[in-house]
Amino acid sequence: MTEKLEKFPDGSCDCHVHIYGPFNRFPADHAGRFSPKQEFPVEMLFDVWKSIGISRGVIVHAGNAGSDNEVTLEALKRFPDKLRAVAILNRDVTDKRLDELTDAGFKGVRINLLYQDGKPVMSGGMNLDDLKALAPRIAERGWHAQLWIETGDLQQLAPEIEKLPLDFVIDHQGRTMADKTVNYSGYQWFCDRGLKSGRYWCKLSGADRNTRVGSPYKDTEDFMKALAAANPDRLVWGSDWPHVGHTGDAVPKESVLMDLFRRCVPDEAVRRKILIDNPSRLYGF
Repeated sequence: MTEKLEKFPDGSCDCHVHIYGPFNRFPADHAGRFSPKQEFPVEMLFDVWKSIGISRGVIVHAGNAGSDNEVTLEALKRFPDKLRAVAILNRDVTDKRLDELTDAGFKGVRINLLYQDGKPVMSGGMNLDDLKALAPRIAERGWHAQLWIETGDLQQLAPEIEKLPLDFVIDHQGRTMADKTVNYSGYQWFCDRGLKSGRYWCKLSGADRNTRVGSPYKDTEDFMKALAAANPDRLVWGSDWPHVGHTGDAVPKESVLMDLFRRCVPDEAVRRKILIDNPSRLYGF
């Protein structure tokens, strides 16, 4: 007999998803590791959310999802009470376009600073120079910078980026691979200083990206527990649906990701803070 899925509480927010297509209206880039192998339109996302108890969420526009944030912008215009978004921009974006995106519910830009073994994990996207050029204009509109970065690199960059008039949201638990262990100096810095500084948020997501052993991602548990112990007031949860870049049995199941969150955050009041209260503050729901 199949065990019934325990849904998240009413009002829960999924703070990291992507959508792709329909391709006849929003052509996608099908090259590279993180390319979509099929359409994943917003309606499919809502079906997934309904099945797990998610009421609202944040679309992070993906580099492979098409140009100029259009697929994401249309979704926000259709469902303004249910969605917020994070953009990928050109530094010469006009003020008019920034205002249009802001009015629709865009709250930040995603910056690609992720390196492993000294090499970029993905080419393209926005870089640090783009962020510096745009920072004054997006700050005026209340946006933040979402950083795809490993915690050791973040520690090195912190004195530089903290000069910008922005708060920062860190992707996928600092994208630190599990074999570095929770005692890794960059991770310890982020827990002990970064999350407590008032400048950073972090997404409890990406266990499937950071694991070395696979599902159910037990080697990542100490990382999530450390973040929850450091400052639960600055955490949000994300599924990273539809999990592009994975194939076959490596594609995560939402139920497994939810169970991981419950194991690492056993206190119900803290869970509600991360799932409901914190996203409301960060994304303006």
